[in-house]
Amino acid sequence: MSPRPRFKIDENLPTEVADLLRQANYDAMTVGEQALAGTLDRQLAYVCQQEHRALITLDTDFANICAYPPKDYPGLVVLRLRRQDKLQILAMVSRRLPLFAREKLVGRLWIADEQRLRIREK
Repeated sequence: MSPRPRFKIDENLPTEVADLLRQANYDAMTVGEQALAGTLDRQLAYVCQQEHRALITLDTDFANICAYPPKDYPGLVVLRLRRQDKLQILAMVSRRLPLFAREKLVGRLWIADEQRLRIREK
C-alpha cells in the first residue's frame, strides 16, 4: 500500500473538493487558501513539488508529459469531464477516493474521465 498522498486543489475546481478529501482524512489545500490564485502553471507545479502535494486540476496542460514529466511530481490528477459543474466534479472525486488509498500516485499522471482512469508514468 502506498503512503497517503497530500493534495493541492487547483483554482479551477470547487473548494468543496478539498473538503471532500479532508473528510476522508487526506491533507488537502486549495490554491486559494495559499494565496496562489492566478499563479502560472510552472510555478504551481514547483510549489506542488516543494510541498510534496499531488495536484488535482481540470487544466489539461498538466497532462502534457513532455512539459510535466510525471516522474518529477508527487502526482498529477487531471479530470476530463464533459460537464464540469460542481456536482459532476464532486461525484468524480468521490468515486476516486478509494483509489487514492490503494494506488500509487507519486510519479504518475492520472487522467480521469467519466468512464475510465488512465495512468501514465515516465
